[in-house]
Amino acid sequence: MDMHRKIREHISALADGELPEADQELALAALEDADGRQAWAVYHRIGDALRAQPAAELSDG
Repeated sequence: MDMHRKIREHISALADGELPEADQELALAALEDADGRQAWAVYHRIGDALRAQPAAELSDG
């Protein structure tokens, strides 16, 4: 696995509150980088979408 992918997985796990303490330093350091901050924002938007309440069904009219 390449390092970039591993770091993104760490950021995802951090956003989910599932990252082991031993790996948190690497993830937090990655958030200092623009790519890391962008990944953080994307994972939070994904989580928000997954937790969102379904919209009311619309009629055909």
